[in-house]
Amino acid sequence: MSVDKATVAKIASLARISMDDAVCDAMVPELNQILEWVEQLGEVDVTGVEPMTAVIPNTLRLRDDIVDADPLTGGGVREKVLANAPAPEHGFFGVPKVIE
Repeated sequence: MSVDKATVAKIASLARISMDDAVCDAMVPELNQILEWVEQLGEVDVTGVEPMTAVIPNTLRLRDDIVDADPLTGGGVREKVLANAPAPEHGFFGVPKVIE
C-alpha cells in the first residue's frame, strides 16, 4: 500500500488537523516508511508463539474476601444499613425486576 499527498490531506481532514502543502509533502514518505515497516511485521514467522497481552506476566494480587466485623472499619452493620432500605429482602437490598 502506498500513501500519496491526497491521502495525507484526507487523513488530516478527517483528524481535523490543519496541514499546508509543505507538511503534506513531508508526511508522504514518513507514512510510506511506517506502512513498509508494518508489512515487514506481517512477514515474521510467529508459529508456536503464544499471544500475549503484556511483555511481563501479570497476575492479580487478591486479598481474602472477608467481612470485617469491626463497626469502626465498615463491617458488622448490615441491620443498620438495611434499616434505610425501602424493601430489604433476605439481608440484601430489594430492587424491582428489570427483565421480564
